[in-house]
Amino acid sequence: MSDTSQMTDKSALTYFIADLHLAQNRPDITACFLAFLKDEAPKAQTLYILGDLFEYWIGDDDDSPFILEISQAIKALSSIGCKIYFIHGNRDFLLGKRFAKQSGMELLPEITLIDLYGTPVVIMHGDTLCTLDVGYQAFRKKSRSWWWQAIIKSLPLFIRRKIANNYRDQSATATAMKSQEIMDVTPIEVVRCLEQYQSQILIHGHTHRPAVHDVKANNQQAQRIVLGDWYEQGAWLKVTPESMDLMDSPFELIEK
Repeated sequence: MSDTSQMTDKSALTYFIADLHLAQNRPDITACFLAFLKDEAPKAQTLYILGDLFEYWIGDDDDSPFILEISQAIKALSSIGCKIYFIHGNRDFLLGKRFAKQSGMELLPEITLIDLYGTPVVIMHGDTLCTLDVGYQAFRKKSRSWWWQAIIKSLPLFIRRKIANNYRDQSATATAMKSQEIMDVTPIEVVRCLEQYQSQILIHGHTHRPAVHDVKANNQQAQRIVLGDWYEQGAWLKVTPESMDLMDSPFELIEK
């Protein structure tokens, strides 16, 4: 079991976020996230970022002002004592130790079991649960291989940016042609994951369908909690020892 959720009396509050898809062409999302880091996140002792923080990630050597601004803002939160943990998403799986260190984040395995106020909870991005999306799963397997990543990282930054932009366009086209069933999680995979880790709670993002689903695993009632995306509002899961609540707020409210 991970020791990442050992709590103190500083604050009995933990936040989970995912699917912000930060990009320079969405300054509204960026402003919302920066306001969240400054005004909301400091209330919590721990922040878990469950993937797709960025729309795409071309490498830790990207020294653009945009990336630097995000890194410094996350680091500022870390510097006041908030523990920040990151799990890779399907858009930012190349994010590495260098960026994590300079941002004050700790990288976690793609599926991690945490002790959340005494309850074992599985956290992940969620893309591995979508087993019916055969085309994506094939790409995922290839793109996580050491040789594919070595080739990509060896390319000049400007070429990597072009590849990332092309992939984003292709992904949008492919997604528009897929059914909702294919893009959602496979129920049997959810149960398999919960039973493998002997947990009754799974928290993930990826599907952009915030909700709390009741399922049955380990011959008991269980819950699958899906985080919301940040396309039209800020969204986070607020967890205390007594409750778990999906929260959201319009951009203009958070930015104030």
